[in-house]
Amino acid sequence: MQQLKRIRRPITGVLLLDKPLGFSSNGVLQKVKWLYQAEKAGHTGNLDPLATGLLPVCLGEATKFSQALLDADKAYIATIKLGQTTTTGDAEGDLLEQRSVQYTVEQLNLVLQCLIGPIKQVPPMYSALKHQGRALYEYARQGLEIERKSRDVTVYSIQLLEVGHDVIKIDVSCSKGTYIRVLAEDIGRKLGCGAHLIGLHRTRTAGFHVHDAVTVEALEAMGMAERDALLMAADCLLSTLPSVEISSDSSYAFTHGQSVRHKVNMCAGEVRVYDPLGGFLGLGEMTSDAKIAPKRVLRIDR
Repeated sequence: MQQLKRIRRPITGVLLLDKPLGFSSNGVLQKVKWLYQAEKAGHTGNLDPLATGLLPVCLGEATKFSQALLDADKAYIATIKLGQTTTTGDAEGDLLEQRSVQYTVEQLNLVLQCLIGPIKQVPPMYSALKHQGRALYEYARQGLEIERKSRDVTVYSIQLLEVGHDVIKIDVSCSKGTYIRVLAEDIGRKLGCGAHLIGLHRTRTAGFHVHDAVTVEALEAMGMAERDALLMAADCLLSTLPSVEISSDSSYAFTHGQSVRHKVNMCAGEVRVYDPLGGFLGLGEMTSDAKIAPKRVLRIDR
């Protein structure tokens, strides 16, 4: 008997997922896409298989606005092993060097303070960054070292949560592009004993928190109606932007790629655009001549 093709739904929304240990971000993304029978899905910031925690997943038209969370600040709880360095900077790599661990809490706090603020990081070789069309980790697995430029990132705060002889746990708030593995290595280097990351849990991205996220297991146990009820509207990804309302005629023009006039003077910049009934239309750019140019619009069937 021929197997029936699974029906895909044009569903739109944002799901806050608590990614489990040992799964890639793409792996759990495909699981969510299958559970929702969604036509399209994308996540908003990769987490390594070693990492757990908050992974917002965009379905349908919400994928058009995922960049807002890719660019957002994030927070993590990191568990760091002192006295050992690895090839990858985390527990998945091979042991490179082992040293004795001797430090005081006062010394540790001074090291953490030195790493708060604007800092430069050299991306690790075991990363998904591309060089000549290939991910850096592909070169690393071949034993090749590619020169990488340092990047400017910002660590807003580091809070020391737990202190053991050779294991510490910290709460880090940082800008996009910050590698916590590199931060762990820097802590070990400054303490003189080396270190690597053995656990990472993302707790926050933009205004979203892992406390509001659902596990894959819980999602699997739900019916479709329960799953749908968990989805947030696509405009939640743009909540920090000002909003404007335009007329019905302008709404049609805007969603068909045309700039529209707006009667209220606003500063130039990005805005959330709504129709007279409060329906979200998409992301617009307010121009200096009081027009709103469409940047990303929802597909609306009329």
